[in-house]
Amino acid sequence: MNDDRKDIHNSQIPNLCRSCEARHQGICGALSNEQLIRLNRYSSQRSITSGSELIGDEEEISTYANVLSGVIKLAKTMSDGRQQIVGLQFAPDFLGRPFHSSSRVAAEAASDVKLCTFPKALIETMISERPELEHRLHRQALRELDEAREWMLTLGRKTAAEKVASFLHMIARNVDPSRNPEDRGPSTFDLPLTRADIADFLGLTIETVSRQLTKLRKASIIEIENNRHVHVPDMERLERAAGN
Repeated sequence: MNDDRKDIHNSQIPNLCRSCEARHQGICGALSNEQLIRLNRYSSQRSITSGSELIGDEEEISTYANVLSGVIKLAKTMSDGRQQIVGLQFAPDFLGRPFHSSSRVAAEAASDVKLCTFPKALIETMISERPELEHRLHRQALRELDEAREWMLTLGRKTAAEKVASFLHMIARNVDPSRNPEDRGPSTFDLPLTRADIADFLGLTIETVSRQLTKLRKASIIEIENNRHVHVPDMERLERAAGN
């Protein structure tokens, strides 16, 4: 794994933590100053290159992390090696499953990713000390459950065109951590998945994904440069195309 680690130990809350989206919106926002300083002593930032595995399915874990930037792909692997993408994580999501000794999914950097990692045991101690931290993790779990149910609808009932538009709409709403999810303004982003991964995620063929992207481009709902760089001029049009 290619990474670039940087200790952020400090006796005071560092400026990096003060301005970090995960600090305000993620789990760290539920910590007291004393707890944040204590967590900071054992934390480190990691820059992960796209395609690197973060953790394997059923692998024993000793650390958790906040996603600071980038997109993480979550997948389940069958006994014969077949794999299914089951979710994506964005900043400021929490990567890990408290009080479990091993991971229930494999996690891979779908794009270049920045993480803030910290010891599993320390976070679990803080959960018992700080009810608001437990509440935030609970809210994230419920949000992921709601998203999984919405995705079941997408996969089970939507047309191929609606599936591809739904995928783009999800990326546009989540890839920028500073963006309000309800913002209907223009959005620009790089696709974090290959056409093959998008097809796997949506239960479509690569050809169908490419065909639907072309239709969205010809309808001026999206603009695409170099096969990956996407601009959405009007989020409401994309949302309508997604059948929402």
